[in-house]
Amino acid sequence: MDIILVPGLWLDASSWDDVLPGLRAAGHAPHPLTLPGVGEPAPEIGMADWVAAVVADVDELDGPVVLVGHSGGGNVVWGAADARPERVARVVFVDTVPPPAGRGISEFDVVDGVVPFPGWDFFPDEDVHDLDAATRTRTASRTLSVPARVPTDPIRLVDDRRYAVPVTLLMGSLDEEALEETISEWGPYADEFHAIEDAGVVELGSGHWPQFSMPDRLAAAIVTALEG
Repeated sequence: MDIILVPGLWLDASSWDDVLPGLRAAGHAPHPLTLPGVGEPAPEIGMADWVAAVVADVDELDGPVVLVGHSGGGNVVWGAADARPERVARVVFVDTVPPPAGRGISEFDVVDGVVPFPGWDFFPDEDVHDLDAATRTRTASRTLSVPARVPTDPIRLVDDRRYAVPVTLLMGSLDEEALEETISEWGPYADEFHAIEDAGVVELGSGHWPQFSMPDRLAAAIVTALEG
């Protein structure tokens, strides 16, 4: 199966490097992406451009594809599933949830027209507790800025056929019960999630970046999701 891997904010295709061997060993063909404008001064780039980049990759491949989106990349893959629901066999969200129409990722400080990586200390301990000092140093040195518009740009969703695409949520520290309790407080996010016809939740037991802290386990969880 062709698997398109979409990184979250501040990351490029190389962020999936340690996950790829496990996917290939299971017979899949992973396609990690670097999204437009990452690491560049690109004020014209917005969420629609990121979604279009994933859709272009879908269109270049033959047959069904799986979309995997980490963190803010979840908005991107859900937008692509909305644009090509007939081509997407499954969407896998890595420590994030499907966004409702009109919502962005989050707000971060803009510096000289880009959003730089704020550093690991910016994030709560529940997100980074499993990243040791060596991993933080290694990965922080590889982070890149993202275009200023991207984190706050609203996602455009127009095709209700996306709800028929099977979805798996690989959550760092939430099982299905905990996710349901959490998402019930998020208004339209709960409505979007509950509209999906086939959605499953798997707790990874990680922080927010399992591709760095437990890549083999993440790869195995993606493979298992594809078998479901």
